Amino acid sequence: MNYFDSKVISNKQLTGDIFVLEVERQNADAAAGQFFMLKCWDKELTLMRPISIFKAEEKTLHFMYRVIGQGTKKLAELKKGDLVSLLGALGTGYPIKEMKGHVALLGGGLGIPPLCQTAKELTAHGVEVDVYLGYRDVLFSLEDFEGCCANIFVSTEKGDEGYHGFITDLLKPEQYDAVFTCGPEIMMRKVAAMCKDKDVACWCSMEHRMACGIGACLGCSIKTADGMKRVCKDGPVFKAETLFQ
Repeated sequence: MNYFDSKVISNKQLTGDIFVLEVERQNADAAAGQFFMLKCWDKELTLMRPISIFKAEEKTLHFMYRVIGQGTKKLAELKKGDLVSLLGALGTGYPIKEMKGHVALLGGGLGIPPLCQTAKELTAHGVEVDVYLGYRDVLFSLEDFEGCCANIFVSTEKGDEGYHGFITDLLKPEQYDAVFTCGPEIMMRKVAAMCKDKDVACWCSMEHRMACGIGACLGCSIKTADGMKRVCKDGPVFKAETLFQ
């Protein structure tokens, strides 16, 4: 974990409110499922903002985010050459090295970005990967999963692309050795229940409001089967059976 300032390479708008920020990596450690705390302000706001790793390339880091408040609005105003402060990489990511065989990744909305780096690392580890991507209407980032996934399944709730409905409708957990999921909690609960029914291992990446990102403030604590856990430090990736009983 390091705290450093990094130069912005690009900050592209993908859809109306979704952006991808690319910055210099500066040899920072980064693994699938982890996140960084970011800020590009001094006095206007206090807390850094947690953003998951979308892609970690040799010299650059990519963060996909949605503009939903003052912090992300400031991030969206960044231009090439600007400086952004980063703290990370933080948290416990997906258990890539434990995996073998055939793994499914299922993401919904802004739960999709963390699965891109996850797919790349699993594939590099020799695992066959299928990815299930659920959108509300407009598709984004499909091309980033090409080349590192055997199959890509898409659903839209309100759009005309792919399967019309929920992405969980397409998943058959019994076809896989494990399932990784990230997105709305109601979706992950459904995936966890489906996996439990078929006796398939499942890991979920939890989203929670964070203040420090390093486990000191306890503000992101949640109840688990193993007691109270900090999403930022003990997670954000947890075994599904510890989260949803």
